[in-house]
Amino acid sequence: MQSDIEKLHDLMQKHKKILLISGAGISTNSGIGDYRDKNGDWKRVQPVKHQGFMGSHQWRQRYWGRSQLGYPEFLRAQPNEGHHALARLEQQGRIFALITQNVDRLHQKAGQQNVIDLHGRLDQVICTACGKLESRDDIQLWLEAHNPSLQAAEFVPAPDGDADLEAEFSQIQVPGCSACDGILKPHVVFFGDSVPKPIVEQAYTWVEEADLVLVIGSSLMVYSSFRFVRKAHELSIPIAAINNGVTRADELFDMKIIGDCSDILRQLF
Repeated sequence: MQSDIEKLHDLMQKHKKILLISGAGISTNSGIGDYRDKNGDWKRVQPVKHQGFMGSHQWRQRYWGRSQLGYPEFLRAQPNEGHHALARLEQQGRIFALITQNVDRLHQKAGQQNVIDLHGRLDQVICTACGKLESRDDIQLWLEAHNPSLQAAEFVPAPDGDADLEAEFSQIQVPGCSACDGILKPHVVFFGDSVPKPIVEQAYTWVEEADLVLVIGSSLMVYSSFRFVRKAHELSIPIAAINNGVTRADELFDMKIIGDCSDILRQLF
C-alpha cells in the first residue's frame, strides 16, 4: 500500500493540470452512506427514479415523507480529511478542477472552488414547472409544520438525505412551488434523468484540458461519470484511481489504489 501511495504521489508530481472525479466513497467518513458494495453491486433498493417521482403523487409522498426525516441527518455531515486535502491541493495550484457525483456540497464546504456538481445539489429544490429555486431548509420547515406526526417515526438514515422506514405515506402533505404551485423536486439528477447538456459540455472541456485524471471514491457504474473517464482514455490522458472496490473503468486505469479514500489522501498530502 505504501509503495502504491508513493507511486501515485510521484505520478501527481509530474502533472500540472490534474482533474478530479469524485464519488460517494469520499463522503462515507463524513457519515453519508454510499449505494454500492466493494463488488459494485447495489447495497440497497435503487433510489426513486425520475419518471416515478414526476408521474406519481404517491411516489412524491413517499419521497418527501422519508426526506423529512433523513434530511436533518444529512445536514449534520461535515467535510472530512479527504475533502480538506483536495481543497488544499487546489489552493496550491496542484489540481485545477473537480467533477463530483455527490450532492452533499462537502467539497465546497471544505473550500474547493472549481467544482461541477454533476448530479446537482440537495440543498436546493427546483420547480419543474417554472424553474424557481427554493432553499431545501425552507422546505424542511414546511414539511415539519404540515406533517408533525411523522417526526416521531423511527427510521434508519439512508444515503443522500433519504430514510429507511416502514410508514403509511398516503396522508403526507407534499410541498408545491410558492410561485406557481408546480411540482417541486430536489435539485438533483434522479436515476433515469439526464445531466443538463451545458454541465456535460463543461465537464468534457475540463477532461480535454487535463493532463491527469484522478478518480476518487467512485465505482463509475453510472454512465454520467464513466463517460468522462472513457473520454480521457480515448485522449491518452493518464488515469489513476482510489476506491474501496471494483469500478467500471478498472481496465482503463494506469494505476489504482484500493482502500479508504480519506485515509489514502491524508497519507498522500
